[in-house]
Amino acid sequence: MTPSLRTLSNWSPEAVVFDCDGTLMDTERHWQDARTRAFREFGLLPPPGFADRAKGVHYADCGRLMAEETNKPELAADLTAALLAHFLSLVAEDPLTMPGACETVRLLSGRLPLAVASNCPLEVVEESLGRAGLRRHFRHIVVPTAPPGDATGPGPGRDDERPQAVRPKPWPDVYATAARLCGVRPGTALAVEDSLTGVESAWRAGLRVLGVGPLPDDGNTGRADAWVTALDRPEVLEWVRDWPRASSPDAGQGHAPHGSL
Repeated sequence: MTPSLRTLSNWSPEAVVFDCDGTLMDTERHWQDARTRAFREFGLLPPPGFADRAKGVHYADCGRLMAEETNKPELAADLTAALLAHFLSLVAEDPLTMPGACETVRLLSGRLPLAVASNCPLEVVEESLGRAGLRRHFRHIVVPTAPPGDATGPGPGRDDERPQAVRPKPWPDVYATAARLCGVRPGTALAVEDSLTGVESAWRAGLRVLGVGPLPDDGNTGRADAWVTALDRPEVLEWVRDWPRASSPDAGQGHAPHGSL
């Protein structure tokens, strides 16, 4: 059974962490087009069902998956580079926001600490949000700093000054880091996600999770506390309007440099 918004209706977060692709920005189709162009560039055909398997996957992992599933493992690095180049070109040409994304962010801006946790490179997130006029509302943007597959991430109780690698989703690092930067405990923050990979990441970090977008074909919403079809649903906007203003000093607008750590 799909978890409805009623499961969260009596709760309000102290901070909100948004995914970017497919949640704030309508970039999933850009990734799909970029994959198609990258496959075509190397004379390859996308395997059946590849788009579903690639959703929410870090682009470097996606490039390797493209190479593996076409039996061309030697092309992994080239396919990854082509994928990213095509995507950046498409985003620059046609930045679009998801339904309700701008209204939701503007309703919350200045009231709660806001962050973005994404598997995309920092320049992709910055470019997308900047072109959509949303960048100024987020104080922190957290993206992976560790190569995909690297199991070395932030460890509990570490207080040294060495930079800690942030692993991509479904590892919990991007969401755990975002909550920490927002100055709240993970359990008091809400993650907004469109992919099961991202839902798993946020759940593992200890955040409550609102899934958004079309339901997965099998109806499995993973670890999401609730799922809605879009952020512009009246019940979503009404719920958001009722949230109290946070007392955290991080609730103000503006952004920290880079904000990945």
